[in-house]
Amino acid sequence: MSFLSDHRKTVVGVVALTTLAISCGSATASSSAAVTGKVLWTPSTSKGPSSFADVQCAVGDFGVVKDSAKGRVWRAFQAAGEERCETLGPDLKEGDTFYLGWSSKVDIKDSDSRYVFQLKCSPSTDTANHPIEIDATTGRIRLQEWDTDHVAHPLWTAPTANNRWHSYALKIRLGRTNGTIDFWFDGVKQTFTTGSGTFKGTTWDGDRNYLKWGSYHPSPGDATNTFTSPIMATTLEAATAGS
Repeated sequence: MSFLSDHRKTVVGVVALTTLAISCGSATASSSAAVTGKVLWTPSTSKGPSSFADVQCAVGDFGVVKDSAKGRVWRAFQAAGEERCETLGPDLKEGDTFYLGWSSKVDIKDSDSRYVFQLKCSPSTDTANHPIEIDATTGRIRLQEWDTDHVAHPLWTAPTANNRWHSYALKIRLGRTNGTIDFWFDGVKQTFTTGSGTFKGTTWDGDRNYLKWGSYHPSPGDATNTFTSPIMATTLEAATAGS
């Protein structure tokens, strides 16, 4: 499944100190200028887990909950000792460029790291495995790129705490050696450890690439990732409208 042919929706708004409410292919946005963009994919909390391409969780450990700050959101619970509780987004196409936006809060009951977002490739062996990933542990969140030799390149870190909401946005161009990443955290464009706001390297590998949100890495304690519906779009404004 290629996101270029599936789940195409259009979000077009002109906002002048006005809030445009969008849910399930709509999101919330306000701007002093015109906001345009196409939503390429987003899951629906009204439709439930079936709006993801797949759910890799123990039965009953993933679903929709009501959050006091964000409303209806997704909750991925990874019990102690379990390998993962993750959801899958659409398959991707090498060479494409898109934006992703979502908000998340984690609750990790040990000091081990969990992947809370992955751009995953298959096969896992002899590839980058997960060319882009965001991982969290006690007190910090981190963005890393992995090259075709499966070597990690830490690009960015920030302090965090359990049960604290943060917003994330990525602009990704998919390429095996010439891909790019731009990153916004809590609405602010970030500078990477390289000193640049754009990283160039591996953002695609293998035969199939797709997106994952949740919690991954078997560990001794429970972990929960609660997140808003991710939005894949053609513009930053459209991708972050629901964050």
